[in-house]
Amino acid sequence: MENLDITFAPELPVWLLIAISGLIALFCLYGLIHGLRGSWLRSVAGGLLILALFNPALLQEDRSPLKTVIPLVIDETTSQRMDGRDEQTAAAVEQIREEVSKHNGFELREVRVRDQISQTSDVSSALFGALSSASQDIPRERIGGAIFVTDGQVHDVPDSPDQMNASVPLHVILTGRENEKDRRIILKNSPRFGVVGESQEILYQIEETGFDERSEVDVTISIDGEIASVERVIAGEEASFVFDVPHGGKNIIEFQAEVAEGEISEINNQTFTTVNGIRENLRVLLISGEPHAGERTWRNLLKSDASVDLVHFTILRPPEKQDGTPINQLSLIAFPTRELFIQKIDEFDLIIFDRYKRRGVLPVLYFDNIARYVQNGGAVMVAAGPEYADVSSISVTPLNSVLPGTADGAISEQPFVPQISDTGEKHPVTRNLDGWNAGEPDWSRWFRSVGIEPDATGETLMLDGEDRPLLMLERHNEGRVALFLSDHVWLWSRGFEGGGPHVQLLRRLAHWLMKEPELEEERLTAESRGETLTILRQTLGEKPDPVELLSPSGLQTTHEFERLGPGAWQIEQQVEEIGLYRVTNGDLNALAQVGPANPRELAAVTSTPDLLEPVVRETQGSISRYAEAGIPSFIPVSSNATRAGRGWAGLVNTNASVLNGVFRIPLFTGLLGLALLLLGFAAMWFREGK
Repeated sequence: MENLDITFAPELPVWLLIAISGLIALFCLYGLIHGLRGSWLRSVAGGLLILALFNPALLQEDRSPLKTVIPLVIDETTSQRMDGRDEQTAAAVEQIREEVSKHNGFELREVRVRDQISQTSDVSSALFGALSSASQDIPRERIGGAIFVTDGQVHDVPDSPDQMNASVPLHVILTGRENEKDRRIILKNSPRFGVVGESQEILYQIEETGFDERSEVDVTISIDGEIASVERVIAGEEASFVFDVPHGGKNIIEFQAEVAEGEISEINNQTFTTVNGIRENLRVLLISGEPHAGERTWRNLLKSDASVDLVHFTILRPPEKQDGTPINQLSLIAFPTRELFIQKIDEFDLIIFDRYKRRGVLPVLYFDNIARYVQNGGAVMVAAGPEYADVSSISVTPLNSVLPGTADGAISEQPFVPQISDTGEKHPVTRNLDGWNAGEPDWSRWFRSVGIEPDATGETLMLDGEDRPLLMLERHNEGRVALFLSDHVWLWSRGFEGGGPHVQLLRRLAHWLMKEPELEEERLTAESRGETLTILRQTLGEKPDPVELLSPSGLQTTHEFERLGPGAWQIEQQVEEIGLYRVTNGDLNALAQVGPANPRELAAVTSTPDLLEPVVRETQGSISRYAEAGIPSFIPVSSNATRAGRGWAGLVNTNASVLNGVFRIPLFTGLLGLALLLLGFAAMWFREGK
């Protein structure tokens, strides 16, 4: 394509050229007015001189035409996968391609918008942001319009239509059906933290779109996967759920609203929140026998934990010790056995016997009560020394019914380095202890262990030098028991031969006894970071069975675990949908929220033109529902023509081009210019000479 134009490039200043031109014009005008001979020839010669001074040139441009760019923004967010909208989108896009390809002057540029997964932003369907990004490298004068294929739920619509480029039309192909029905549940107020055992309240509400009248809806509420309540609420009215925080750590509260007939999606009928349970200072009762070198190990550990209220008694003067000292002269506190082991025993989260020897302080009846305390959900820890092997051992009391083994009377005082058993390498209490290397741990020796006959239900986590049990755990109903068969852990705390991880081991042990969820042997958790869903599994068994993953849209997939370490397995899965994912592995369940809680993408999912209508009206575009009318016919129009009508949509033909080169031909320079000037002046002089 070639364009011709004339340009001027004077060598003299413009003001001087104007002055010279004015003088020449005055002389020529004077001659013409008075009818002087040769005035016309004089005017022609003067005009040629003026043209020569302005130095005119002919410009010839070599241009190549450019196609008009039409961005096609395709909404592929979660709401577009409901009720067959994805199929409508695919069909509409294919037809748009065919329709636009009929016109050689247009280029279709496609950009697909997927869920923007973020924990801080609820903007997911950002179609205008995608349109801006797709147009950044395109000159504005090359864009002839834009086409959206969406359900109308767009989250970044400009606040004012004036912010849009009104010089090109926006045409919207709307997916979905008119007058769709949807029911959703939203949380109005939910606590993030709660004290274990105390009441908390969650406010929620059912919202409906497309229903003729407000409905009564059954809402199923579950805590950690177990149904806690089924409540009947009225849509549109705020309701509340009051519950006691069941345990420390994460408590997952799930709400599931009844699905209505004809509802386009069940995704937003469920939601959940996490309430972190905080224990109100765990109460621990520590009973020490006769003073020994490691007596303060347990005391120092528990006193250093701000979340523990410690009650500590040391048996300094047993009943059989009679030295004649009057009672009123003793500075010792009487051991309140009845108050502790009958009246207030259920108030303690953990009872520890540290080298306790049965010497008449606690009647046998009290040990029977402690055993019942364990069966009812309590926890007992026995740190054994030589006293555990003789006839006064507490292993020969009714407490033996809950202990993981009975003393066999043997005591070994050969030095050994504590080892972790095969089970212990998998158990959260002893897994990955600092300094552990299989067979060669980097910690100091101990010098005493007590022999037992273990029962079949206990788990041995640590071994002594002769592969005999050193640390055993056992469960009884909801209760837990731990048995430490050496009193030399204090050597680690004193740094003997470099010491060992006594704080790490004893703290984990105490927390396992007090039922911290992170230390459960069989545990399934799921959490999301961006578009990555991480599933973790703790187990004492072999490789767990594959997990079943249920996406927010109802798509169910199966995934295999990969070994993370002894007793720990992991799955990392890339996800595209935002919302609530449900993970199932045998009897274990876990929930994970991808994206923000109560995401905007799922808050409103019905197809609607209302959000985009102001922008479409400002740009003189069009909105058509695919399910009713298909796509309109796209035709080229000029920039000032009507841009839409019944059954058709206009795309502005910009006639843009790119400049390849310019050729300049001077008109009054060289031989041609000189010849014209000489001809003009020669004719003037010849006429005046006659």
